[in-house]
Amino acid sequence: MFAKILIANRGEIAVRVIRTARAMGVGTVAVHSDVDDHALHVAEADEAVAIGGAAPAESYLRGERIIEAALATGAQAIHPGYGFLSENADFVEAVEAAGLVFIGPSAEAIRKMGLKDAAKRLMAEAGVPVVPGYMGEDQAPGRLAREAAAIGYPVLIKAVAGGGGKGMRLVERAADFDDALAAARGEARGAFGNDAVLIEKLVATPRHIEVQVFGDGTRAVHLFERDCSLQRRHQKVIEETPAPGMTEEMRAAMGDSAVRAAEAIGYAGAGTVEFIVDGSDGLRPDRFWFMEMNTRLQVEHPVTEMVTGVDLVDWQLRVAAGEPLPAAQEDLTLSGHAFEARLYAEDVPAGFLPATGRLTELRFPEGARADTGVRAGDAISPHYDPMIAKLIVQGSTRAVALRKLSRALSETRVAGTVTNLAFLGALAAHEGFARGAVDTGLIGRDLAALTAMPEVPATVVAEAALAMAGFDRAEEPLAGFTLWAPLERSLRLVRSGREVRCRLRMTGPGSAVIDVDGTEVAAARKAGVWRFEGRSAHGTAISGGRVTVFAGHGSVFDIVDPLEQAEAATGETTIEAPMPGRVVRVAVAPGQRVVAGDRLVVLEAMKMEHALTAWRDGEIAEVLVAEGDQVAAGTALVRLEAET
Repeated sequence: MFAKILIANRGEIAVRVIRTARAMGVGTVAVHSDVDDHALHVAEADEAVAIGGAAPAESYLRGERIIEAALATGAQAIHPGYGFLSENADFVEAVEAAGLVFIGPSAEAIRKMGLKDAAKRLMAEAGVPVVPGYMGEDQAPGRLAREAAAIGYPVLIKAVAGGGGKGMRLVERAADFDDALAAARGEARGAFGNDAVLIEKLVATPRHIEVQVFGDGTRAVHLFERDCSLQRRHQKVIEETPAPGMTEEMRAAMGDSAVRAAEAIGYAGAGTVEFIVDGSDGLRPDRFWFMEMNTRLQVEHPVTEMVTGVDLVDWQLRVAAGEPLPAAQEDLTLSGHAFEARLYAEDVPAGFLPATGRLTELRFPEGARADTGVRAGDAISPHYDPMIAKLIVQGSTRAVALRKLSRALSETRVAGTVTNLAFLGALAAHEGFARGAVDTGLIGRDLAALTAMPEVPATVVAEAALAMAGFDRAEEPLAGFTLWAPLERSLRLVRSGREVRCRLRMTGPGSAVIDVDGTEVAAARKAGVWRFEGRSAHGTAISGGRVTVFAGHGSVFDIVDPLEQAEAATGETTIEAPMPGRVVRVAVAPGQRVVAGDRLVVLEAMKMEHALTAWRDGEIAEVLVAEGDQVAAGTALVRLEAET
């Protein structure tokens, strides 16, 4: 076994690897960018080495600097985590050339599975079923359009070097193909340096089911399946194992195919074989097809660990150190059911736009596993993926596990940035999901209901108002009380674009009445705890002009500064950057006529491209940015001529 390893990653996966290594008695070295010098993974590791600037290209993608750090600290092996350099065959070769061990598959195996078109041809030769489509080398737009028409719409355009939904577009009619192709290629070029694509037939009722495999370079086993069908924009949101409706016949067929795929390339370490499944007639052994193989540990690997009792990172280190597979296929069994929910800093009502901010509070409930790379006080950076944590639960049955997931989400406390916590809670409570009627289109079909902001009780608004006034934290018995008359204040809060006006009147030491849009709420402080209409306060946090009340999945209110006289710009003529990012494409010029829906600017933020479109017809008055510009949230990008 290794004495010391270096983790070439950051965030929750770096912390995850460090903790297993520590449990095995293995020393750890963290690497970090300038903005990550106080990050959790740095604090958890035995040693840490700074490797460059905030942008991944200046730090976490600098393979030569990472290898230098490993050699300088005496590490014997490098664990890549996922993302960054984890599937970079050139990096694997450089690691091995330096006399170090790469904790993962060989460079040859990565290359064989790295391009989707070549991987599908290889899988077809190995007897693994593949989706009908075009995987040719002729990438002329006309040829691709003809192939799409021959396959039959709807089709998927997918970057051959892609992953995580990047460089992927759904096309439902021929008229949209050219624009979708250009967008997919642009995103693929920026993310992977390769704009080649393939075309696939879209499966009617698709389910995304993947199989965890593990090999030692000669033979492989599978650790059963994960259902990852709950997706938005081709990115997973909630994963589970086993897959709802899975039969032993189907599981055996998928498992055998996944093992054949791994053994066909001499795979070593943890990997995932992803299948697209037609769920229109239940799960049938003749209705699944190979999509791709991820030659690394997956984000959702914890659900597999929960139901098998296997620590996959432990296995990774053991096999990389030269041990044979730790278990035979017949030794592996399933126990119960597990879910994982991905908690992100993102603005759901604004279209799931990535968000930033400093976490003023972050607490997870007992009884749930929380894999995270941040703590209260840490900032969500615009330079990296905005994941805050993965919340994982296990139960004896799917119904029990789902109830545990719902409760864990409702008891999670996070403040300082907007998150998708309420959205996750709505998904966990979705009737169809509870029945196991899942497919990749579920979120899209029910998006309005899943993202609707529920009304909050007046007591919750009153608690927000009391916190805004600062009285919720007052300890003195006379706090908020004046000598001659009760103190009365007007307070303005905004939730989901709707303003709520409150009047706060202190009626005595530790007592108040809060008028919420005409509804009066009595509040009293007893034994150091505020109660609203007799019910204990949920708790609050204030940060960045927002107050969060920890009721349900958290109710967030924007605080309106009473001293602010000027109103914010209405946005009637100007489109602004909704988040920090880099301008990768400007699609218009001054004087150009546009119609509502036309693309104006493409912004790259947190590893994804976001197209900003015209909200009305008009003429472009000014383009205020250029391609390559780095912009802050709220920066004016394009101005339309005023309507007359």
